Amino acid sequence: MALFNSSNPTLSEKSFNRSAAVPGSGVMTFRGTLNKFGFLFIMVMATAFYVWNEASVGNNVSGYIMGGAIGGLVLALVLMFKPTLAQYLAPAYALLEGLVVGGISAIYNDAFAKVAPGIVMQAVVLTFGTAIAMYLLFTFRIIRVTERFRSIMFAAIGGIALFYLITFVLSLFGVNISGLQQGSLLSIGISIAITAIAALSLLLDFDRIEQGSAMGAPKHMEWYCAFGLLVTLVWLYVEILRLLGNLYGRRD
Repeated sequence: MALFNSSNPTLSEKSFNRSAAVPGSGVMTFRGTLNKFGFLFIMVMATAFYVWNEASVGNNVSGYIMGGAIGGLVLALVLMFKPTLAQYLAPAYALLEGLVVGGISAIYNDAFAKVAPGIVMQAVVLTFGTAIAMYLLFTFRIIRVTERFRSIMFAAIGGIALFYLITFVLSLFGVNISGLQQGSLLSIGISIAITAIAALSLLLDFDRIEQGSAMGAPKHMEWYCAFGLLVTLVWLYVEILRLLGNLYGRRD
């Protein structure tokens, strides 16, 4: 059904269909999902602060970023096919994701120490502000998640994925797409568009969680949906950080 669609691949109908309810385990609720998301977010912050401190004393954090990215990708793929393991693997994923977030934040903080010493805090505030705004827009139905809205988001997410795949492949051969240098108008424009799509993806995630709760999905799906929401929020943070980097890079 269309209501199961989401731009976040972790929150698809197939994932819910793979989860059978366990007798006596209870059912999924919106509040329960948000509570578990809060727990996962604390896990992210814990390892992010650790890596940040490592960077602050001059240690190389590239290993943390690489290890966290690879480990997180593996766990994410496992979770997509085994949602019943979310209560065990989602916290581990959050810890690994924190390594990536902390490392990337430290790199940006160092790179823009002179022109924008508060770039990381600005990205954090903007991410929280955007997430809260999206939640309010969803709660008060100011923006409704319709079939057409989902279709547009699917197309946009697919285009972004293809764009980054092509960019990555070309970079392996030393080819840089013209106009995408740090601070260029084209780079800023693309960054704004991707950030907007990431923000709107939160609406789809909230809608999917609401629908899952309404249909009485099994209790363990709270962990799985909290994991999916975390994926989108981290994506939004990274894109906002990239956008700020492009904007300050143009001033430099």
